[in-house]
Amino acid sequence: MAIAALPDEAKLLRNFSRCQDWEQRYLYMMELGERLPPLTDEQRTAANFIEGCQSQVWIAVELDEHKQLILAGDSDAGIVKGLVALVIILFQGKTVEQALATDVNHYFSTLALESHLTPSRTQGLHAMVTRLMKRFSEYTVA
Repeated sequence: MAIAALPDEAKLLRNFSRCQDWEQRYLYMMELGERLPPLTDEQRTAANFIEGCQSQVWIAVELDEHKQLILAGDSDAGIVKGLVALVIILFQGKTVEQALATDVNHYFSTLALESHLTPSRTQGLHAMVTRLMKRFSEYTVA
């Protein structure tokens, strides 16, 4: 079975705004999570494990030959896997400098996530972004 590609950030925001209510948005997020390609055994490591999430979350980060970020992720919970997809969409294909300059708060505010997520999911979402920003900044040192 072929995995459908994730939308870019602009298309995601358009699709999200077309959802009639939060039940549809949750279903859309879960659909996005299902579109994530499976992680390889090499990607499912402690270095890619995100601490601070109630669910198990992994997000792998690489740079391609054009110095653009390639992210892959997974979670054992449907909605959280959808959140992983949202985070991947935000950073996928950007350079490290672009990713570090990204206004994450504006992105999540536009999606109105924090007002509709449980406190533990909000904490996990922040843990994902914090860990990724740390990883991105390590690329600028190297």
